[in-house]
Amino acid sequence: MRRVSIFLLLLSLPLLLATSSAHKFYVSITKIEYVASQQSLQIITKIFIDDFEDVLQERYDSDLILDSTKDSQTVDAYIEKYLLKKIQLKANGASVTPQYLGKKYEVETLSCYLEVTGIQDLKSLEITNDLLFELFPEQQNIVHIKKDDKRRSLILLKDESTDMLKFN
Repeated sequence: MRRVSIFLLLLSLPLLLATSSAHKFYVSITKIEYVASQQSLQIITKIFIDDFEDVLQERYDSDLILDSTKDSQTVDAYIEKYLLKKIQLKANGASVTPQYLGKKYEVETLSCYLEVTGIQDLKSLEITNDLLFELFPEQQNIVHIKKDDKRRSLILLKDESTDMLKFN
């Protein structure tokens, strides 16, 4: 009887595994560093390539492929347009617009580089990060901010996508 139970369990295991869906984790990580000597905010955003590709296809071009061997100026233009719409900053209470500098492909992620110049002293930073929420409501956008020796982190969610940090 025990062998029959084990046999039935082994027989049904593939069916159980096939019907259970694996939970995918949706996350981006943005690092912002204030570099006083350059009066700039230097920003690196890391996003999973497949998720970013999905949102760019949905929004701009269904044939778009994020692949370092197939890149075009159009891909960069879409990335820049999307990032500048979804990442909004206020430094010291004033809206600032980052400049898109470029991107770098990594194993499963795309690192995108942005910079804001002309920030004489950073006393407060308000950030809105709405990356990928339109396709993945469970998305979490983690933001790490560094000024001098102070490091702070935020987790921004679909319904709480804006937060502010003050530096004294």
